[in-house]
Amino acid sequence: MALTPTSSQTRTEKLAQRNAAEQDMLLREVDDAVRQDHYAHAAKRYGIIIIAVVVLALLAFGGWLWWRSHQNAELEASSEQLVLAMDQLQAGNGQAALERLEPVAEDGSPGAQAAATMLRAGVLLGQDNRDEAVQLFESVAADDDAPEAFRNIATIRAVSASYDTLEPEQVIERLKPLATPGNPWFGSAGELVALAYLQQGKEELAGPLLVEIARDDELPQSLRSRTRQLAGVLGYDAVEDVDETLRELRNEDGAAVPGAAAAQ
Repeated sequence: MALTPTSSQTRTEKLAQRNAAEQDMLLREVDDAVRQDHYAHAAKRYGIIIIAVVVLALLAFGGWLWWRSHQNAELEASSEQLVLAMDQLQAGNGQAALERLEPVAEDGSPGAQAAATMLRAGVLLGQDNRDEAVQLFESVAADDDAPEAFRNIATIRAVSASYDTLEPEQVIERLKPLATPGNPWFGSAGELVALAYLQQGKEELAGPLLVEIARDDELPQSLRSRTRQLAGVLGYDAVEDVDETLRELRNEDGAAVPGAAAAQ
């Protein structure tokens, strides 16, 4: 049979519990004090650095926002000037277009500069100012900051505009990298390279290249028709589908080709 605890034992247990609670509270207070002291020490030691980092981050973010806004504003201004210049060109006001394009070509973004310079060169070429136009095309072709598409088309336009003054070797050297099937500029570059081969008397190189151009469905029909005829003159057959070729010729000429009905 269990004994009933005496009042003395009860008091002892309560005292022990109270002491344990007081010790636990004291340990918590000490722990909190140590933690606060640690935070205070860290804040004292690293607070300035942390504040500086936060301030720099805010400044950098603000600078990025300003730069982005500034870039967008410049792009909008350049785009507006390019559109206005195009309007002047459509109206036949070449000189006014040149004036619109000049500041963009000098101070715009790399893409806007390239576009404006190309347009200026085109205007000058239309005004029979070939030398200056070629210089502008060459400047875009040599500009590493300009988009690759602009550099490539500028190279083709420069060679095309100065073709009569270039040696065939120069034409081939500059355009052969672009005169490969699948390249976006294959048709334009390939035709000029083929003509340069003909100047060198290398019909065995010009003919197959002309045939490839003529058979490329992605190229303009006028270019395909021109190279098909030239390939035929050289003795190379560029016609894969006679019926399709006849249809293309009818669409190009706007009338039936003589002998087409008989051929069909």
